[in-house]
Amino acid sequence: MGDLTLSALSPFNTPFEAGVRSLCLLTEAYPIGLDLPTLVELDYLVVHSGDVGGPPSLHAPVPLRSGEILVRRGLVESGLMLMISRSLVERSLRKDGLYFCATELSAPFVTSFTTRYNRELQERAAWAVNEFAEAEAGELRTRLSALFDNWSTQFHALQGPVGI
Repeated sequence: MGDLTLSALSPFNTPFEAGVRSLCLLTEAYPIGLDLPTLVELDYLVVHSGDVGGPPSLHAPVPLRSGEILVRRGLVESGLMLMISRSLVERSLRKDGLYFCATELSAPFVTSFTTRYNRELQERAAWAVNEFAEAEAGELRTRLSALFDNWSTQFHALQGPVGI
């Protein structure tokens, strides 16, 4: 057996973690399917719900977190593929794109996690789906863009002139 390090065993920032978050979102949205861009945006909101007036965020508010959305897509996609390989998520091609949906195994799997973090994750997923999953096309993206623009402006204002 190879050398295992603590980072190799960490569930954070892994496809498994992103897959579980996506699974919570899809379980809440069931039987409605969600496309990848919506899942990426909802995943961000589950982690940083306090940024948009929701429940307290699951993760600490790190500076420049708006950049997270750019790297989140690949992680969410890998997580979805992991959940598909375990029959917890199904994908379907519709006339308007590729959608992901929970399966009948999803809810029992999600509820089998009993830690406080997972209960709070499920609560945030329910909040995000209820608030944003059926928003008008582009409304969620517009709200997130405005939020990111605001952070960018605040960051630049704090920097001051270069070379001083």
